[in-house]
Amino acid sequence: MNNLPSNKKVILFDGVCNFCNDSVLKVIKYDVKNQFVFTSLQSDIGKEITQYLGIDTSKVDSIILYEPNVAYDIKSTAALKIMNDFGGVWKLTQFFLIFPESFRNLVYDYIAKNRYKWFGKKDACMVPSKEIQEKFL
Repeated sequence: MNNLPSNKKVILFDGVCNFCNDSVLKVIKYDVKNQFVFTSLQSDIGKEITQYLGIDTSKVDSIILYEPNVAYDIKSTAALKIMNDFGGVWKLTQFFLIFPESFRNLVYDYIAKNRYKWFGKKDACMVPSKEIQEKFL
């Protein structure tokens, strides 16, 4: 855990999910402040982080936003906080925070439950291209 950058937020994601991989590429595109790094839930670092945080990935196989030594968020709250950090019009997504987290996560869980069926699944985690490799732990 000591090898995590202290000035970056870590996004943990399902590395075999096509939708999740596409979402990571979009975050990289909109991360003009260069504040995020990524690791898959299936990676050794991902497993180390979730174990450290006490997150059971058999029950929470969703996006996790981890700010080392600060806090972490999961599911819809993580997604909304990531979009907020893009700035600009993305800050409008914070409107959804008026809804209770339990309601937002019902929608999130429905999409997460069907993500492989709708968007497909890879046999192995994405290998980042050379252009974006430094964004991955």
